[in-house]
Amino acid sequence: MKIFTFCLLFLSGIIAKAQDTEDYISEHVEVAQELMRDHKIPASIILAVAIHESAAGNSRIAQHLNNHFGVKGPNNNTEIRSSYRDYESDEESYNHFVEIMETRTPFNSLFEKYDQYDYKGWAQGIQRAGYASSRTWASQVIAMVKKYELYQYDERPEGYEEPVYKSTVYHRKKRTASRTYTVKTGDNLGAIAKKKGTTVKALMKKNGLKKANLKSGQKLKF
Repeated sequence: MKIFTFCLLFLSGIIAKAQDTEDYISEHVEVAQELMRDHKIPASIILAVAIHESAAGNSRIAQHLNNHFGVKGPNNNTEIRSSYRDYESDEESYNHFVEIMETRTPFNSLFEKYDQYDYKGWAQGIQRAGYASSRTWASQVIAMVKKYELYQYDERPEGYEEPVYKSTVYHRKKRTASRTYTVKTGDNLGAIAKKKGTTVKALMKKNGLKKANLKSGQKLKF
């Protein structure tokens, strides 16, 4: 019986934790949508950034400073020491985030590039503008929008099609194996050509040789 009770408590703890983000969304969606209508930033992005930066309101700076967007600055809080600024309310933090987007370069240029329905463009644009140092920040925010279907709060017109963006892929240059041979005492072009799977004629042409004479230590391309 005790084991069963423990399992119930454990499972209920998991369920409660899983519902934290949903509760956070319900609590803050209204202010996010109001800001979207007034300033044309997707409500989905406002919510996703807040969830990401504040751990859905569970971070210390969200709990003690009402700071939901990881904004640094002075604070008067005596409960914790922090380099993050404090706000009188959650709503003030939300309003300040939008103010940063509107007034600081290069964030303010994003309003011309993206509309209030394009959460992917906004996420990538905010990252490129220097909001976060992590190279995966935008993809994490986009994943948050998709996981909780936050785009449903963007009031998209019927038939709206999301812009398609190419993902940036970084390719490492392949290292090519050394294609030179150092001539040793007793070597001749015939033996080297056979060893390297080529011909004497090809070796002479590639190395600009007019004669077949070789010197010890000489570098040959093949």
